[in-house]
Amino acid sequence: MFYRKGDRVRHPIKEDWGLGKVLANSNGDKVDVFFVDAGEKTILLKYVEPIKVKGEESNHGGLDNLKATASTSGIKYQRFSKLTENFLEAYPEGFQNEKFIGDERIKKEKAHEMAFELLPEERFQELIDAADYTEITKRVIKILNATTLILPNERLSLKNGLVEAREQEMFAKALFGLLYHDEPLKERFERFSSVLGMLGAGKWTLATYFLFVFYPDKHMFVKPKLMQQSADICRFELNYKAQLNWQTYESVLSFADYVSSELSDLNPKNMMDVKEFIWHTAAGA
Repeated sequence: MFYRKGDRVRHPIKEDWGLGKVLANSNGDKVDVFFVDAGEKTILLKYVEPIKVKGEESNHGGLDNLKATASTSGIKYQRFSKLTENFLEAYPEGFQNEKFIGDERIKKEKAHEMAFELLPEERFQELIDAADYTEITKRVIKILNATTLILPNERLSLKNGLVEAREQEMFAKALFGLLYHDEPLKERFERFSSVLGMLGAGKWTLATYFLFVFYPDKHMFVKPKLMQQSADICRFELNYKAQLNWQTYESVLSFADYVSSELSDLNPKNMMDVKEFIWHTAAGA
């Protein structure tokens, strides 16, 4: 049987290997397959012919975004069930664990509540209409200081970029657009990222913090090293570049959705919980 690159298959005997993705066109003698619960395997076709899988059964977020080659950083692939086991060793009741809630969730939820108290859409618009950009800046800094997600030097880079009224206005309008406009997210994200760059604060943490704090149901915070390590463990293609760009953030959102779907049995409350799982995974790399 001939197998094309990208075909989804299952091993006819090793059912515990799970769904697989063909890595390259087969040559008639063998085929290289990446299995979600076994990693990369070479199958000799004279002994075994993988079973092709199509339709809904072939869908898998991790395989859809599979990194073409293993990480060069030395980080080894781990099946998701193992990552979950490791997380449950630290938090036996998962996301309902009291220590997890106390250490990881409560402060971020308070920051989320504070964000909408300080800059809800109507009040934010009123401050812009009044050209009170100094007040907006003060409220933005309070929201940044509500968590420890942003490092002091990163907070300082933004604060230093918001000294002049013109920069304050530019930032305020870009942030309002990011949070409340109806344009496609790509356009809003790129505009906000461009403004951060002009302010000397073009960091992934700052570019993603506000979406994450205001809308934790669907947006992810990016701390580059930890996000890359976790994605490498899952062999997920993050398309990472240090310079702010939409492709990387779109890949991060896909990765977050994939992790969330794999954690469905543990019922993460939102992306704040998913972020902690991702960081816990990276810490074990």
